[in-house]
Amino acid sequence: MKAVAFTHYLPIDDPKSLFDVDLPKPSPAGRDLLVAVKAVAVNPVDTKVRGPKDGVEDPPRVIGYDASGIVESVGPDVTLFKAGDEVYYAGDITRSGTNSEFQLVDERIVGHKPTTLSHAEAAALPLTSITAYEAFFDRLGIDRDGADKEQSILIIGGAGGVGSIGIQLAKQAGLVVIATASRVETSDWVKELGADHVINHREDMVAQVRALGMQHVDHIAFFNGMNNWDAAVELIRPQGGIVSIDAIDLPMPMAGMKTKSASLHWEFMFARSMHNTPDMIEQHNLLTHVAKEIDAGNLRTTVTQVLSPFNAENMRKAHALIESGTVKGKIVIEGF
Repeated sequence: MKAVAFTHYLPIDDPKSLFDVDLPKPSPAGRDLLVAVKAVAVNPVDTKVRGPKDGVEDPPRVIGYDASGIVESVGPDVTLFKAGDEVYYAGDITRSGTNSEFQLVDERIVGHKPTTLSHAEAAALPLTSITAYEAFFDRLGIDRDGADKEQSILIIGGAGGVGSIGIQLAKQAGLVVIATASRVETSDWVKELGADHVINHREDMVAQVRALGMQHVDHIAFFNGMNNWDAAVELIRPQGGIVSIDAIDLPMPMAGMKTKSASLHWEFMFARSMHNTPDMIEQHNLLTHVAKEIDAGNLRTTVTQVLSPFNAENMRKAHALIESGTVKGKIVIEGF
């Protein structure tokens, strides 16, 4: 089967950083699905896993953490899917990735693809949807179905992949959404997705939020670094919550959090599959919910660019775009 892989952790402008390979087609066992991959999306985690560091992979390593495709065959313990089903999923960081013609994936982290979307449109959604959903509803404890209506949330990094679906999920939950963006095109994008207010994370965020008539916000989500930590601590309401997906090495003074009895949560969407947690099937359930909301017209895909065909050249191009830090929404590659 065709795949894109690497052996050395190199800068993306090196042609050897990602290259085309032919690998044996795997066979499913247990609760695994064998999926014929039709489209993949590229995320910041792809570039971080692949980025320059020591180490050599033998055999070549295949990564990739977003896909849409068709179930080719199933393992003997599978109960949720059958051959021919169209699916979408984000995979497992401890296993071979989505950047291949066929892939094995545990059914408990897979959802039925939204029927109203193409494979390219669906591939843009799984990782970011899982991340935003878990961040809001599992970590911060926001009620998905509107019991916390009119509470406020500040989404830092609103135009990125996670922020783009996060804005929509927060609005569906009835929240007042303040999203950050620093360029005209990204500001327009988050407004299009439903943000009630837009502020610039490169300027004084506290002053901008206060200018909206808000002394504090109920929830804060860091979806793009944590360089605004001090502002977040100032803005979070007493007994409010902050969730982050990145930047674990930055200083995070906690005195202000303590005096507010505020909470800090980490979201890592691979935690359930990495540790085989008893509630791993919750990712199947949430992807099912997202698909229903998509098909009902309540949520939309966040794909903004599609590259074709699927090969190492286009994968390197997508990685370079992600590393530029200027991408809005999601980049997808399709067509083996």
